[in-house]
Order: sequence, then structure tokens, then C-alpha cells
Amino acid sequence: MRRKGIFIVIEGLDGSGKTTQAAILAKRLFKTYNPLLTAEPSRGKIGTFIRECCLYEDKRLPTEAEALLFAADRIEHLQKEIKPALEAGRLVICDRYLYSSLAYQGSAGLSLDWIKVINSRALQPDFALFIDVAPEQVLERLQRKKSVMETLETQRKVREIYLRFVENGELLRVNGNNPKERVADELYAKVLELLKTIPGSVS
Repeated sequence: MRRKGIFIVIEGLDGSGKTTQAAILAKRLFKTYNPLLTAEPSRGKIGTFIRECCLYEDKRLPTEAEALLFAADRIEHLQKEIKPALEAGRLVICDRYLYSSLAYQGSAGLSLDWIKVINSRALQPDFALFIDVAPEQVLERLQRKKSVMETLETQRKVREIYLRFVENGELLRVNGNNPKERVADELYAKVLELLKTIPGSVS
């Protein structure tokens, strides 16, 4: 019998392909796990406010306010989408989660410890993966209007923090510089190996 719910997080810089890869992963796992594919900022009221009123302004909000908004959205997201799905025994794939707050607001100088405190009610994922692409490359990929966080300096600092979590074992690195199909294969293979470590997760 499979245990109740599995929570997977996919992280990466803007333009790293993580959204595309999360969708491919969900499709590949569909028959076995019927995954819920979701993302942050969420589709809830706070997440919608962040996307519509904060990300594409002329300048960023004060970093503390930014971090608090993302933390509030995370709680709403957990209560309305993630926890119900996990309690129903589903596998949840989330495109961005707590590590995004640590990397993006941390790169702006905010204490990582404080970010963790305001996110203390956030659910710990079963495992999290980081799709790693050079900042110069991701900014070249972005065809849409860039957000207030999508500058080369910011993306370099964000990647540095992500790589610290890779080094301490909290994130598993996937090479995002390869062709899309190869990245998808590597991500899928790593997730399957991780699922084997969870008792009852593989039929």
C-alpha cells in the first residue's frame, strides 16, 4: 500500500525551464501517481496580487514586505491546494516553494534565518530538485518582459544561494544546460530513484 501523499519541489532561476520540466515530469508520472501540478506564486488571492501588483513594477518592494507576501501566499497555498492533495494520497509537484524565498529575498540581503522563521509553518517537501542553468543563459531565454528580480546581478546571487543548498544536501542538482529532452530524462530518473527511498511509494 502506498503511503499518503508525496511532496516534490522543483526550483530554478527564472528562465531555467523548471516550469516546462515540472509539467513534463507530471505527465510522465500521471498513470502511476495522478500528480497535482501547482506553482508559487499560487493562483490564490495573495499569489495573484504578487504576480499582478509586485513582480513587474519599476522597482522591488522592501525586501521584508516581499518575503512576508510570499510566506502568506505559501500558507494559503498549503491550506487550499497542497495539504488536501497530500491527505488524499496524491503526489504533489510544486514549481517553486520555500527555497525560492530563501534564494531571492536572501540574495537581496535578508537574513535566511528570518525567512525560515516567517515560513516556520511551511510543510517540508519529501525532496526538492534544482534545475541549474547559468544566469547569463537564462536571461537570454526570457522572451517576455523581465520582472524586477530578473537582472543578471540578482540571478547570479540567487544561484549562489541555491548552490549552497545543493552542497548541504537539501536540493538535488539537475544540469539544466542540456537539451530539454535530456534534462527531462535526468529529472525523471532522479525522481524515480528518490521515490524508491520512500516506503510504499512504488507499486
